[in-house]
Amino acid sequence: MQNILLIEDDLDIQVLLCDYLQNYDFEVKAFSQPLEALQDLKTNTEKYALIVLDLMLPQMDGFDVCKKIREKSNIPIVISSARGEISDKMLAFDFGADDYLAKPYEPRELIIRINAILRRVTSNNKRVGDFEINEDKMQIKVEDFELDLTKIEYDILYLFLNNRDKVLSREVISNAVTGIEYNSKDRTIDMHISNLRYKIGDDSKVPKYIKSVWGIGYKFIG
Repeated sequence: MQNILLIEDDLDIQVLLCDYLQNYDFEVKAFSQPLEALQDLKTNTEKYALIVLDLMLPQMDGFDVCKKIREKSNIPIVISSARGEISDKMLAFDFGADDYLAKPYEPRELIIRINAILRRVTSNNKRVGDFEINEDKMQIKVEDFELDLTKIEYDILYLFLNNRDKVLSREVISNAVTGIEYNSKDRTIDMHISNLRYKIGDDSKVPKYIKSVWGIGYKFIG
């Protein structure tokens, strides 16, 4: 059973969607207040398979909610809104939504859209920001371009992508990546990361992806 986070302030629609989703074996946690939903998501990011998000909400606009979610997570987002203008749809996709349903719609259509998204995201490919990982083939793409990586470079980048926004010391990196022996006087790790930066088009002076943390190691910020 997969968990869905529903953010919908119309309680009648909230109850309807909760009941319908539960009939299709989804576990639903619903919020009418977006700030409460964001707080819950902050501590339970890995719990949810997908978010269903209304746009016309109290406290803050649904577009802002979508933007805040995307700053921290790649969890799929389906917009469920009475705002059906093409400009709203375009803006939603710009903010990182995966699909858009204009109310009124048949709840069955929501199920179809959710299942289609979940089939895609639970395939062998995993997306983190600009990067797409195929673990079976040990391949990583950036903006749909396949990177030509050595085994060590792949392992380092894979480690970064799975520890986004975490500071990783050189010792942690060496312990996680086979083939690197850590020595505080050895610059082997720095050399591999320099090569990796070149291949992903990153600039150490103005980093988009890999930030040096002086005296400690590195942090992936992309």
